[in-house]
Amino acid sequence: MELEKFLEIRASFCIKYPEVTEGKMMSSPAIHYKKKVFAFFSRKHKMVFKLGKEYPLDELGVEVSEFNPFKNKKPLAGWFEVDFIHNKKWEMMASTALEQIKSK
Repeated sequence: MELEKFLEIRASFCIKYPEVTEGKMMSSPAIHYKKKVFAFFSRKHKMVFKLGKEYPLDELGVEVSEFNPFKNKKPLAGWFEVDFIHNKKWEMMASTALEQIKSK
């Protein structure tokens, strides 16, 4: 169910935006813009977004946490994960992540 929602969002973005493609991030399905990952589906059944270190997270209106796939390292800077219970916001957050990567 969670993966299907991610795949639906990814397919929609690939159709809507010519530079957006399917890909991988840490062996997980991902969404790329010009070969750079801006969102992916984690093994914890959450969607992960690259919003940047300075992004005002309170504007999202959803609970996010820093993405940390490592046991003995800091979280990945600027990457945030969102639980499936907030999946109605995933597409909006993917759009935000896409805009962030386009602006760089």
